[in-house]
Amino acid sequence: MNAVLAYAEHLSRDRRRSPHTVRAYVSTAERLVEHLGAARVPTSAELRAYLAERRVDGIGNASAARELSAIRNFLTFVGGEGAAPKLKGPRVKKGVPRPISPDEVVALAEDVAEQSVEAWISARDWAVLMLLYGAGLRIGEAVGLTGAVLPLGAVLTVTGKRDKTRMVPLIAPVRDAVEAYATLSPWPISKDEPLFRGARGGPLKPEIIRRAVQGARGRLGLASRTTPHALRHSFATHLLGRGADLRSLQALLGHASLSSTQIYTSVDAAHLLDVYRNAHPHG
Repeated sequence: MNAVLAYAEHLSRDRRRSPHTVRAYVSTAERLVEHLGAARVPTSAELRAYLAERRVDGIGNASAARELSAIRNFLTFVGGEGAAPKLKGPRVKKGVPRPISPDEVVALAEDVAEQSVEAWISARDWAVLMLLYGAGLRIGEAVGLTGAVLPLGAVLTVTGKRDKTRMVPLIAPVRDAVEAYATLSPWPISKDEPLFRGARGGPLKPEIIRRAVQGARGRLGLASRTTPHALRHSFATHLLGRGADLRSLQALLGHASLSSTQIYTSVDAAHLLDVYRNAHPHG
């Protein structure tokens, strides 16, 4: 079996990665092997040349950082721990607060999930981050879920600030992520116990996810604004940009006041203006 096929099997069988992650990482491995001519550990110069070619293909900073993360993972599989050349990833320019792009969200979540050798912890971290971005939950709301939410349906009942409950629609990727974690978790899941557990079986603490995100954004070169709470902001801003009205958004986020939701109109306008200035010849 060649190295790429063995790597794909390793990701699926041993690391229990999602089909999306397997496809993305295997595609990177195939491109790298095609560039090198063989499945071997490249020199730093060869790796820079490969990444330069990918830049010519048109990939941006977040995609380049994600590609580098996938390369490190593949080279570690091929050559063992420490085999991958040390190479800094691209940095994203810092500026006014803006929503995190979907590409950056996926890169971030995949990098966080890749850090654990325990498949169930990887699935846990992926599921929590998907709840923040895909359902707009606060970090405390996500880690506060109990086994009572299972089996998942089309909507999730969330208890937010001041013990207010709200109904949040669940898209398929979010449901799949939570269900994959529940299947892999070594801890029994009961209705009155935490859904998400720490490594020793206790309730998962928000700080664990915050530290994981902090480490990932450093490895990927993402801006300091990339925090767990920023994923919730991005959920709101992207929905608003796709036509959601403020009242609906208020209900989804669990804001007591519409004024708390209105901040996203200015954030979205700032983002659109930034896009206009970069794209329009007279912007």
